[in-house]
Amino acid sequence: MAGVFDIELHDADNVNDDSDDDAIEIEEDVDPNFNPNFNGLINGDDVETVQLSETTVNPGSEKAGPQDFELRKVLGKGGYGKVFQVRKVTGQDKDTIFAMKVLRKASIMRNQKDTAHTKAERNILEAVKHPFIVDLIYAFQTGGKLYLILEYLSGGELFMHLEREGIFLEDTACFYLSEIILALEHLHIQGIIYRDLKPENILLDAHGHVKLTDFGLCKEQIQEGIVTHTFCGTIEYMAPEILTRSGHGKAVDWWSLGALMFDMLTGAPPFTAENRKKTIEKILRGKLLLPPYLTPDARDLIRKLLKRQVSQRLGAAPSDADAIKKSNFFKHICWPDVLARKYDPPFKPTLSSDDDVSQFDTKFTKQTPIDSPDESTLSESANLVFQGFTYVAPSVLEEMYKPQPATPPPAAPPGHVSRRLLRATFTRPSRAHYQCQRPTRGNDGYSSSIAVAQPRGVTN
Repeated sequence: MAGVFDIELHDADNVNDDSDDDAIEIEEDVDPNFNPNFNGLINGDDVETVQLSETTVNPGSEKAGPQDFELRKVLGKGGYGKVFQVRKVTGQDKDTIFAMKVLRKASIMRNQKDTAHTKAERNILEAVKHPFIVDLIYAFQTGGKLYLILEYLSGGELFMHLEREGIFLEDTACFYLSEIILALEHLHIQGIIYRDLKPENILLDAHGHVKLTDFGLCKEQIQEGIVTHTFCGTIEYMAPEILTRSGHGKAVDWWSLGALMFDMLTGAPPFTAENRKKTIEKILRGKLLLPPYLTPDARDLIRKLLKRQVSQRLGAAPSDADAIKKSNFFKHICWPDVLARKYDPPFKPTLSSDDDVSQFDTKFTKQTPIDSPDESTLSESANLVFQGFTYVAPSVLEEMYKPQPATPPPAAPPGHVSRRLLRATFTRPSRAHYQCQRPTRGNDGYSSSIAVAQPRGVTN
């Protein structure tokens, strides 16, 4: 615990009177009879009197709890809890719109891997800051729940826009893929594998730019040459080495990128079948069939990303994303401009306000937002698992230290709130235009639970 010190207390009888530790040395040029006038110093004109309080002693200790947020809408719902749109009602960021992800501790604690992945998600969101990755603003907990306060991404899921369009033009796909590549590259540099790239986990901000979300399946501390063996992800986008449990590294994200690119340009992932077993068989041994309308550059990149032999896959070498960024498919892309968000998004959400929820499923947004009381409280020992969960974003603390104006700023117009964005990572609505019922994701995308998505045109 920060701020705790070990202090040794000694009985008076055991103190060595011969010690010189408490001796005060007087410099030769100082008058030993000098008696400073402390009252005069304290009452001087250049001395400011400050009342000692929690606020003045700990000015940076901005904290947050459930009571600081007003529930506005339900954005998602899953086995562990809900995601709400909320408004901050206190503090420097009062009236800002956020997304609040609520997880029930008791549900998470049932599975050791779920507990580990939940903690990993929170740690990754704190550590990773990037233009194309969702921002964690606050994290806190109560006796029975964990809370993640995320930026509100009002543009909705890329998944929904892909469903609406059916397929993307290559220029459109190129825009989204370029931003996703930079996000994955940043994660890899931090030693993190994403492992769950798919349209449902890519949200758009209010301007139409990409934000990666849902870090429940990430693996930390994977440096070059290190592999892990967890069987996780969404079947249709999973790399062969995950399915065979032969050990996998960063290259699994580039396979998923290839599957996502194929999905964007054709309307379905590359390997699909009527059930999970046959889908896996196709991923491991099926022939990659590319539509003739794809340009040579698109066909070439998809083929190189969907190489089953990891050593032959584009991006598998130590250069990682650099090899992919040099592909002819991105020949017109200036990567510094992508990072600076200088390209105009192909889709700009039509939003009426900062708290607009029109890009989210009405199945959720029409529900009454209720954060049910904690029905089960964990023991003190069990709660130690979540020690250190609390977090306040540096941007919030920086705002606290800004000089305050001498006069109050003009009042904001009625209904005005700061622009913020979101990510809700829970049970997905069925993919209606997929021409089938896509099953909900097991355990909300955490741990080793696998989401088996049905292909378009196939029913159970």
